[in-house]
Amino acid sequence: MRRFLRHLALRGLVALLLGLAAAVVPGSLAAAAAGPPSASAADAYWTPERMAAALPVPTGKAEAPPPAAAEAVPPSHPFDGLPQVGTFFWTDGQNTGRFCGGTVIRSPEHNLVVSAAHCLRSPNPKRHLSFVPQYHDGLKPHGVFPVEAIYIDQRYYDRGTDGGARWDYTVVRLAPREDGTEVQRAVGGFDFAIRSGYTHRDVRLIGYPGSSDAKYPKPLDCSSSTHRYRSTDPKAPGDFLEIACAGYVGGTSGGPFLVRDLTGYLLIGVIGGYHTGGDTPDISYSSYFTEDLLDLYFDAVDGTPPAHS
Repeated sequence: MRRFLRHLALRGLVALLLGLAAAVVPGSLAAAAAGPPSASAADAYWTPERMAAALPVPTGKAEAPPPAAAEAVPPSHPFDGLPQVGTFFWTDGQNTGRFCGGTVIRSPEHNLVVSAAHCLRSPNPKRHLSFVPQYHDGLKPHGVFPVEAIYIDQRYYDRGTDGGARWDYTVVRLAPREDGTEVQRAVGGFDFAIRSGYTHRDVRLIGYPGSSDAKYPKPLDCSSSTHRYRSTDPKAPGDFLEIACAGYVGGTSGGPFLVRDLTGYLLIGVIGGYHTGGDTPDISYSSYFTEDLLDLYFDAVDGTPPAHS
């Protein structure tokens, strides 16, 4: 608790929408990425062709939408994205390009992104692991930021993607881009809220789809409401945010749930959690943000040495 109060008094950057009855869980562990590439090497490697050829992280979500979405499900549409929302790119152990979404959050060192843990937990080597803000149409409008460290709750490693679904979030620390600029200084960032409640009337959901007819895909945008979903799957226990938005196929993992606040947007979730984000393109989920995510944030801010899974 002392650690929590020290950080809150120092920066006041995290929007804490909670009654602090629960204690902060200490000692979150972190996973390290393979040695970060240099910013210039990362920028040179991730050409438009390589980014377009990257595949989604394997999940249970369908890779293609049904012929027609149900009328009651709000539609999504492609757009050019937001500066604060982007895509992680890397190559896996088979040298296959992979991608997953992420959102820049405000932090003292201006270098943190929140994403889904299932995207980045794999023990396989991750080469060229980098973040591209507002990636769209094969473009890197704000440059490329190599990944320095990945912070994931130890319980997610221990229990796996189903058993640990309630901790399916990660805080990622980035190195500066080639000119030395930190990511938040380049694109801005959002605050995030913990224990913000499950019911929200107007939530903006952004995700990068894994299947598209376009040569260079665009992110999807949708506005809908969220409510509480209590898992009926004993292998994936927990309560999750649920949202209906059409067309969120495989690949949209890590994309943000955003609500309006006085500074712009507030991050309240990321696509993941229950069944790593859902089984169909029209219903998506997020783990509920609690003090456990806040603890990961503090570790990333403090520069706690990451531990391997």
